[in-house]
Amino acid sequence: MEEALQENLMGALENVIDPELGIDIVNLGLIYGVDLEDDGTAVVTMTLTAMGCPLAAHIEEDVKRCLEDIPEVKSTQVNIVWSPPWSKDRMSRYAKIALGIPD
Repeated sequence: MEEALQENLMGALENVIDPELGIDIVNLGLIYGVDLEDDGTAVVTMTLTAMGCPLAAHIEEDVKRCLEDIPEVKSTQVNIVWSPPWSKDRMSRYAKIALGIPD
C-alpha cells in the first residue's frame, strides 16, 4: 500500500475517540495495523484497553464510519485482537501528556 494512503487511513482513524479516555485510538496505541486489500476492503487490526470493554461495538462502528469516506475503501473489516496485550507503553507522547501519565 502506498505510504500516502496509509497515512490517510491512519489520519481518518485519529477521528475515532475512545469514549472512556477521550483520546483517539491511534494515539492510544490501539491500532496494530491497517491494510487495504485488492477488493477495497480495509482490514483494521486493533485492540482495546481492556477485555470485555462495553464500548467495543461503538468503537468498531466509529472505525467503519471514519474509513467509509476514503474513496479507495469499499468496506471495512475490524479484527480485535488481544495479543500482544495493550499497555500504556503503546501510547503516544501526546496521549500520555493529555492523560497525565509520566513518560
